[in-house]
Amino acid sequence: MSATADFARLLALFFSKYLMQQRQVSPHTIASYRDTFRLLVNRANQVLGKPPQDLSFEEIDADFIGDFLDHLEQERGNDVRTRNARLAAIRSLFAYVAPHEPCLTGLAQRVLAIPTKRYVRREVDFLNREESEALLRAPDRTDWVGRRDHSLILVALQTGMRSSEIITLRREDVRFGDGAHVRCHGKGRKERCIPLRRDSAAALRAWLKERGGAPYDPVFPNQRGKPLTHDSLAYLLARNLTVARTACPSLTQKRVTPHTLRHSAAMELLHNGVDRATIALWLGHESVETTYIYLHADLKLKERAMARTTPTDIPMRRYEPEDQVLAFLNSL
Repeated sequence: MSATADFARLLALFFSKYLMQQRQVSPHTIASYRDTFRLLVNRANQVLGKPPQDLSFEEIDADFIGDFLDHLEQERGNDVRTRNARLAAIRSLFAYVAPHEPCLTGLAQRVLAIPTKRYVRREVDFLNREESEALLRAPDRTDWVGRRDHSLILVALQTGMRSSEIITLRREDVRFGDGAHVRCHGKGRKERCIPLRRDSAAALRAWLKERGGAPYDPVFPNQRGKPLTHDSLAYLLARNLTVARTACPSLTQKRVTPHTLRHSAAMELLHNGVDRATIALWLGHESVETTYIYLHADLKLKERAMARTTPTDIPMRRYEPEDQVLAFLNSL
């Protein structure tokens, strides 16, 4: 069998046999990998003038993949994290191909040696109490869409669920009464229960009573009764942000995404004295260390820590090096 035919065959086996059967990865991972290779073969079609079914592995070498990654950043405007995620998917394919096609081992090793890029870890954006309340007042609750939006935003701000967890939430995942909570399926196929405050439980109960439907139906559907997509969730939030910014000008200085609501829930817990281990469990983090990003982002916590320090009585003066070597080194 030719290398040309092997590309299509091994790509299909990579998805159907390796990812779906052996690894049993989530649909979200399948979609991410699918998008990566769709971009890759379309780029190959543009550069090499070959349709995907005629491509060979020898043509998709390390140099081509390097150019493809540059294309993602420079022409498509993807950030470094997205670039690294695309590279991880490509590496996974070549790691699968190498033992199946020994003649491609050298090519696979060169692709696997492509390094990930380092990037600046910016402080997380989050909404303070005033901004959260302005966003909750934004939906027009005189119509069906506004009532859905208000319930969704309230639940997102209180539970800190990921976007994928919100759009896949089903009616049967919500429990009321004593110990009201939602059960969601997070990253790594981990299930967790998140308690609901009284106001969140009341709003969600009223919404589900109006929404109706079967146990497997989505809690927050679109106007056709289907689950929301990531794009529709982002559009929903952007529409309400436009209204909220007129009442709360500080929102205009922030880039607010659905993930920002998750960060806001974490910061609310932190401000109310909840320890990092509990926050990690609440959000479904793999490690408690992940919650350090919220400590770094909260200026108020840093100011309270600084207030506990005692100022020194030693007079301030500029340090002067004692010899020319130190002076030279300090000038670099």
